[in-house]
Amino acid sequence: MAGHSKWANIKHRKGRQDEKKQKIFSKLIRELTVASKLGGSEVSDNPRLRLALDKALGANMPKDTIERAIARGAGDSDSGNLEEISYEGYGPNGVAILIEAMSDNKNRTVAEVRHAFSKCGGSLGTDGSVSYLFSKKGQIVTNESNQDKLLELLISEGIEDIESSEDNLTLIFTDANNIHNVKTVLENENIEILQADMIMDSSQTVKLDSEATEKVIRLIESLEDLDDVQNVFSNAEFSLDDNN
Repeated sequence: MAGHSKWANIKHRKGRQDEKKQKIFSKLIRELTVASKLGGSEVSDNPRLRLALDKALGANMPKDTIERAIARGAGDSDSGNLEEISYEGYGPNGVAILIEAMSDNKNRTVAEVRHAFSKCGGSLGTDGSVSYLFSKKGQIVTNESNQDKLLELLISEGIEDIESSEDNLTLIFTDANNIHNVKTVLENENIEILQADMIMDSSQTVKLDSEATEKVIRLIESLEDLDDVQNVFSNAEFSLDDNN
């Protein structure tokens, strides 16, 4: 895997989350609602809901807000026509872009996504145009820097790769179905988990110089700012000079 690219992308995403905390709650509420709607309101039986709950708690969302979102999805109140949609497209320099959205109005959402692509030098693609480049994985960031220790703990848990950064953080990639098992092992060993997410990862990256990095980041940020967009993934390998 392109380790430097992964860390650059994570730093960019973390910075964006810090800047737009006011939007984080609305996106988390949607994820809680849809996860509950699709898999039920019992956290122990719904891995997706468990991950969404962990993120909500990590963002210091009030307990009553979490409970209302879960109840809404489970049918205790009207959850509307909220549904999941994915979009695919191309950014500057042919970078592949994969978007996960939740919307109660597909026409509104696709128009907003198309406009974001157009104004940032990209183009909205058709279904299947870039999704074949991505695969779903679990991604965990921890401040445990001892890779030998982590390998010994996690070798039987389906981990796919471990990478270290210059600031003594470690990035763990897991099979999509094993992220919760890995989290549990780490938590039982009192190893701090800084971030845990399901991602769409691509092994075929496009390396960008600083100018192209700025253009692609502008597109990603425009898409992330849309209310209906939950996640934006790309196969861009950002220039680290612009993402430290």
